[in-house]
Amino acid sequence: MILKPTDHPYFMKYRRTFRNYVLLVGILTFGCAVKAQQPNIVIIISDDHAYQTIGAYGSKWAQTKNIDRLAKEGAIFTKSYVTNSICGPSRAAILTGKYSNKNGFKDNENSNFDFNQDNFAKALQKVGYQTAWIGKMHLGNNTPQGFDYYSILPDQGRYYNPDFIQMDNTRKKFQGYVTDIVTDEAEKWMKKRDEAKPFCLVIGHKATHRTWMPALEDLGRYDSIKFELPSNFYDDYKTRKAAAVQDMSIARTMTLRNDLKMYDGQPLNHSGDISDMTEDQQKQWHAYYDKIKMQFEKEKPVGRALTEWKYQRYMKDYLSTAASLDRNIGKTLDYLDKSGLAQNTIVIYLSDQGFYMGEHGWFDKRWMYEQSFRTPMLMRYPGLVKPGSTIDQFLLNIDIAPTLLQAAGAAVPTEMQGLSFLPLLKKQRYTAREAIYYHYYENGEHAVSPHFGVKTNRYKLIRFYKRVEHWELFDLQNDPDELHNIYDSKAAAPIVKEMKAKLNALIKKYQDTEAAKIFNTGIKK
Repeated sequence: MILKPTDHPYFMKYRRTFRNYVLLVGILTFGCAVKAQQPNIVIIISDDHAYQTIGAYGSKWAQTKNIDRLAKEGAIFTKSYVTNSICGPSRAAILTGKYSNKNGFKDNENSNFDFNQDNFAKALQKVGYQTAWIGKMHLGNNTPQGFDYYSILPDQGRYYNPDFIQMDNTRKKFQGYVTDIVTDEAEKWMKKRDEAKPFCLVIGHKATHRTWMPALEDLGRYDSIKFELPSNFYDDYKTRKAAAVQDMSIARTMTLRNDLKMYDGQPLNHSGDISDMTEDQQKQWHAYYDKIKMQFEKEKPVGRALTEWKYQRYMKDYLSTAASLDRNIGKTLDYLDKSGLAQNTIVIYLSDQGFYMGEHGWFDKRWMYEQSFRTPMLMRYPGLVKPGSTIDQFLLNIDIAPTLLQAAGAAVPTEMQGLSFLPLLKKQRYTAREAIYYHYYENGEHAVSPHFGVKTNRYKLIRFYKRVEHWELFDLQNDPDELHNIYDSKAAAPIVKEMKAKLNALIKKYQDTEAAKIFNTGIKK
């Protein structure tokens, strides 16, 4: 028998060593390849942007070609909801994946966000992500944690020539319109980031928050349109005690001077202040609004004519403000496309909550009624989400954090209460929610009573407390506008019992001890 040199025992020993070495190199190479495929993440959060003012959601008059582009290139979510319809608490829920009772940020009046708790940005940093938040954050005065970089508006910020809080806690003033500035600063950060790392960027827009101040180039954009009144514009709130005592109506609450700019050249207060505008900006501003004021003074509308005049001006200012939002979303998408980042970048667009565009005679948000409870949400995820997809399952804003962490291969903190919808996107086994839970806490602004409740596809049950002690039940199939409270109807008794059981189960699931104490107390028939 003739032995080959490679059959020698000495050679055999080192061939095994070499084979193991090759295997190890392969594993490490594969691991690096997997890490390289971690998707980049861009989350664009607007403020108070109503789903019913977006073309992809069926708006007849809003021009939102870039938001609509996300629907065409990705997915539109038709049943995305918030857990607490108010600015700061909504962002806290998105960041932490937890309800307000667990993340501690319940309202804008008394809360200050505790950044010592886990959030999705911290979890992404642990698996190699570079993270940033640019624009509106609105989570109080504590120093942000979880972000390698931030440049954020103080509180609500200003539409023109705004200040931004920098990482050394100094303020830097920028010249221009806030939506443009936020977009430009976000793009600058993406260009200078560490390209060896995947990144997560939150772009926080101020638009379309009250007071609605359009960019100069958008003034008058919708002036040729006469908007149709919502069918329930003159709601009488019969059977809905909390709605009857609110202070957020276009008729009574919306001001001519501050909201609709009918002033005598004096600076506005609150976020509508024009005192920081340059002389040229103020000149263009007054040139537009002074003409409207002159026409208003000539017509002198009163009663319902005044209310409807206010509605028309509200719609025009709001949608013109939203125009810059849509245009800048387009700029962000274009940058991702042109830079070659798009194919490995998840883009999510959503508002912090919905908003009333005259429904029930209102503006603002807060309620568990549909227009404020429901938020627009769209997602582009190349390679996973088929362009033109529609996702009809119930989703909550607390679901975003665990979804992104799973997509990035990061561990989901055990205290997160959201449900990852990544399996749904992958068309894997996914158990959708049959019911969703909501809790609003504030008891001051706009006189909206605190309340919590549960929604299914057919019914919505709401428990109001503090300001008003009252139960409401709506049959959404027969009453989609939520005008007829059937809670006290004998025929609805079995539904009330069933919905209360669902509500109680969700209160326990999310460990909402305040709601548990209130659930069946304090009601006076």
